[in-house]
Amino acid sequence: METNYNPFSLAGKTILVTGASSGLGQATAIACARMGASLVITGRNADRLQETFDQLGDESATQILADLTVKEDLERLLAALPHLDGAVLCAGNSTTLPLQFGSREKFDEMFEVNFFAPIELLRLMYKKKVLNKGASVVLIASIGGTHSFMPGNGVYGASKAALNSVMKYAAREYASRKVRVNSICPGMVDTPLIHRGTITEEQLAEDAKRYPLGRYGHPEDIANGALYLLSDASSWLTGHDLVIDGGFSI
Repeated sequence: METNYNPFSLAGKTILVTGASSGLGQATAIACARMGASLVITGRNADRLQETFDQLGDESATQILADLTVKEDLERLLAALPHLDGAVLCAGNSTTLPLQFGSREKFDEMFEVNFFAPIELLRLMYKKKVLNKGASVVLIASIGGTHSFMPGNGVYGASKAALNSVMKYAAREYASRKVRVNSICPGMVDTPLIHRGTITEEQLAEDAKRYPLGRYGHPEDIANGALYLLSDASSWLTGHDLVIDGGFSI
């Protein structure tokens, strides 16, 4: 019996992680490196991106400073990318805003970061054949807008629901090249995004009690889901939105 068999290994795979300068992106990049992947990481903050890079422990890794909402940065990133076996598109933003204050401007701002930027990157990676045959792309969506409809989350949830919808169309269309496209729909995860003062720490602690498993997610919880979707262990899975939410949606 083969003792070193590991279908979850990413050894020999080149993986892009966007939004790698903090939160889910940083945790995912580190997890991928630990599983043997060769990493290309990108983010908007040079200092924090360097911090992630230093934690990879891989001199072959590459970091590319880029704001995916800026056309010139996106083009520069695409030009610098090697052929990829996988990508995790983590860059995103959130807000808590009642719909009565959800102006067109607020929707545009949210969709620009959470929807248009990752979908344009996905479209161009496929069109320019940056993605190898058999590559796996993971979009970080949310239970917001698909499984959960909490007051104040309409603008954010709409952007993530749109992302999740296009993921399924991409999965159908890209299957001809054996490129898989899936998403992860996390519940509330304890990242810097939720500690910006929009919601008090007391409110966060009280809200966490509504999760059957008694806590918010850790970035590593989502990163481990991404590892599965990137690996050969999920080779017959595409067009799927993987809910990782501590039981909140039930």
